[in-house]
Amino acid sequence: MKREAIQFFAAVQRGRVPPTQGMLGFGFGADPFGGTTYLSSYISLLLRAEPYATRYGQIQMASNNMIGIDNICEFAARILFSAVEWARNIPGFPELQVTDQVALLRLVWSELFVLNAAQCNMPLHIAPLLAAAGLHASPMAADRVVAFMDHIRIFQEQVEKLKALHVDAAEFSCMKAIALFTTDAIGLTDASVVEQLQEKSQCALEEYCRTQYPNQPTRFGKLLLRLPSLRTVSASVIEQLFFVRLVGKTPIETLIRDMLLSGNSFQWPSMAAGYSM
Repeated sequence: MKREAIQFFAAVQRGRVPPTQGMLGFGFGADPFGGTTYLSSYISLLLRAEPYATRYGQIQMASNNMIGIDNICEFAARILFSAVEWARNIPGFPELQVTDQVALLRLVWSELFVLNAAQCNMPLHIAPLLAAAGLHASPMAADRVVAFMDHIRIFQEQVEKLKALHVDAAEFSCMKAIALFTTDAIGLTDASVVEQLQEKSQCALEEYCRTQYPNQPTRFGKLLLRLPSLRTVSASVIEQLFFVRLVGKTPIETLIRDMLLSGNSFQWPSMAAGYSM
């Protein structure tokens, strides 16, 4: 494995929690409906797949304090890894062809990243500092700087709009599943199955909103409408903003494939003495 990949995985490992701890520490019951519906069981499985539940709460508290650039980059690495690990454990995804799994995650990783960033209350004030540090290390033309900063603003706006809706954990899980199971991915061998999984996720979200928020009849529509706008966030900007310091020129798509294919057999490497973050 390349040095950059080892650094990335080591950063993730420092914040990793055992899967059982993540599930039990979520702060919600096993079934948000009390086991009353078929779709509620589906949502429960989506929730149980969340690997970083307890860490989210810790980072929310830490966001009020000073956070260094290296810390936020490691935090971003954990957010990305959590999206992949979550996908590997949700209903329907493991049964897809591996090529389809890779194609889906490569297409939507940035959307899942934005959703996770909102869910775990990522401190957005650090983004301009990261940009400044990155521009200092790799200067670019003035027009590119303007475009880059504009994309950062779009990222911040999308996260803030999600926060403003006060999306709960079950809703976030459904929204991530809807985003993940998209037939827009090129070369899918089981496109009809992917479409069915997306429809199931949409139905689960609709039922959840209707039963848990009966006084907000437009809530489901508002949540659903947030998903297309996630694609306005540039994946390349997220990569340059949060991951270049950790992985260098290694494409995020390559790391995603490695994380997905390694599965539970992956042996987490220790940081070598000569590797600096």
